[in-house]
Parts: sequence; C-alpha cells; structure tokens
Amino acid sequence: MLFDNDISPAFYPTRRHLLGAGSALALGGLLPTAALAQAAWPAKSVRFVVPFAPGGSSEIVARSTAAELSKTLGQSVFVDNKPGAAGNIAMQEVARAEDQHTLILGHIGTLAVNPYIFDKLPYDANKDFKPVSLLAKVPSLYVVHPDVPAKNLKEFIAYAKKNPGKLSYGSAGNGSAGHLAFEYLKMTAEIFMLHVPYRGTGPMMTDLLSGRLDAASVGAAALLPFIKSGKVRCIATGSTQRLPQLPDVATVAEQGFPGFEMTQWYGMLAPASLPKEHLDKLAAETMKAVKAPEALKRLNGDAAEAIGGTPAQFAQFIAAEQARWQKVIKRAQIKPD
Repeated sequence: MLFDNDISPAFYPTRRHLLGAGSALALGGLLPTAALAQAAWPAKSVRFVVPFAPGGSSEIVARSTAAELSKTLGQSVFVDNKPGAAGNIAMQEVARAEDQHTLILGHIGTLAVNPYIFDKLPYDANKDFKPVSLLAKVPSLYVVHPDVPAKNLKEFIAYAKKNPGKLSYGSAGNGSAGHLAFEYLKMTAEIFMLHVPYRGTGPMMTDLLSGRLDAASVGAAALLPFIKSGKVRCIATGSTQRLPQLPDVATVAEQGFPGFEMTQWYGMLAPASLPKEHLDKLAAETMKAVKAPEALKRLNGDAAEAIGGTPAQFAQFIAAEQARWQKVIKRAQIKPD
C-alpha cells in the first residue's frame, strides 16, 4: 500500500497548476464563442446608403451589389437613397454611424470633388471611412446636338477653336461629373466654351435635345437611347476602350489624347469604426458580388464596367483621383452651386 509520504511531490497539483488549468478551460469555452461572434456578422439587415435620388447609374450599381450580397452575407442588404447637398448629408450620417451595419456608395463627387470645392465639409473623405471595394466605372460620353458641324472629337475641337466662347455645354450643376468631364476635356484640348449649370441632368438634357445647348458629357446609360435615335451625336467616349454599344465611336485617347480617361465611378465605403475582421469579410463578399452573373448582366446593360478591387486598391484609386481632380478644380475655379 502506498501512503501519502510514499508518493512523489510531483504527483500533487499545485495551486498554480490548478489556476492554469482553470484558465485554459475558461479560454477554451470562450474561444468558440468569440469565433462565432465574429463569423455571425452581420447580425441584422445592412443598410446601403446612396447619396443620390433614385434612378441612374448609382441606383443600378448599388442595387445589383446589394442583391448579390443579400445572398451571401446571410442578412438582407437594402438600398436607402438619401440625396441632398451634393451627397454631403448622407456622407455625414454614415460617417457617424456606429451600428456596424451601415454602408455608403462612394462616388467621384463625394470623395474626389467635394473636398476641394467646399470650404468646409461635415465629413473627412479620408479619415471617416474605410474603403471596401471599387464596384464599377461608368464611362462619360461626349455628345453634341446634331446641328453642331462635327462628326468626331477632332472636328469638334477644331470648330471650337475657330469659335472661342461661342459654344455652350451643359451639366447637372457646378461640380457635377458632367461639369468635371467637360472641364477636363477643355483643359486637355485647350479650348474655351461656356458652361451652363442646371439643377439636374433632366432639365439639362431637355435643353440639349432642343438645341439650346451645343454639347454635354453624361454617363452612358442616360445617353445611349438618344444617341441611337439620332437626337444627339456622340463624338467620343471617356472610356479607355470603345464601348460594345458604340463600336464606331472612338475614345478621346484614340483621337489624339493618349491616357485620357473620364469615367464616373462608384465604390463601397464603411464607417471608420467598422472592425477589420468585418471589413475583410465584407470586402471579400463584395468583390465576388459585382462579378456575379446577374450583377454583370445589369451593369453591362448600363454600359458599366464591373471592377471589384480590394480595400487597398480602392484606397489607392481614391488618392489618385483626388490628386487629378484637385488640379482640374483649381484651374477651372469650380465652386458649388
């Protein structure tokens, strides 16, 4: 028989051993819970805010992405349009959101233009948000009224130089994508034209179709029907390659300006407070969502190019766009309406 004093001291667990074992058991119980909590995100419906009125390319990009994410995230993703103040109202709201279930559609205007045309913004484009993914690019088209004697960009530039200040172009407002697109062309081609700002694309298109305006630059989706019907003439596309919908229309780059690109772009942003593990999951699913067959079908119908890049790639893209448009805005002295 073995007695207590016959047993080696190493046989008995010390208090330190007992505490260590207890901690290990406790951690063992907590680790699966923490892992499940991380994997469970999102825990409720996700609101995808669009800082523009319903309709147009922003609507198609946002809804296409939201529909696919609803299939893979395990929670519904719904689009919430919050227009006003050039997107500043929606950007401010989402920047302050702390529920971890609110996202926003970033745009050339809110991320690369507003920081340079407004003296004071209610949000910081670079600090208040985390880039998730660049979703899509929509090429800007350069069009003229049929009465303008120019069949392509070269002829248009030559005509504008012979008639400085006599031609007018319209846009949806100061600082709008259409305004930037034409100012960029003017700067590149060294031509002078009168800018006529409107409150929205609709009224601007009315005057362009009636001949009260000579030219405009608008996203492809809004213009394709009028181009095909002959109500406006497309003289160039701002895309890097010709569009399948307009195979006979050369790009601006092809017509003497290598490297020229003018596209409206849309990306997903999250508030800066979103934890990295949630951001990583969202980014991975978003990159797949924009390339899903149904999403591609809708985007291609809008002449939009699906991108689906990483957060780092989107951050680099935003920085490059800010540098480019800051120069254009400063030279053209663009101010908000």
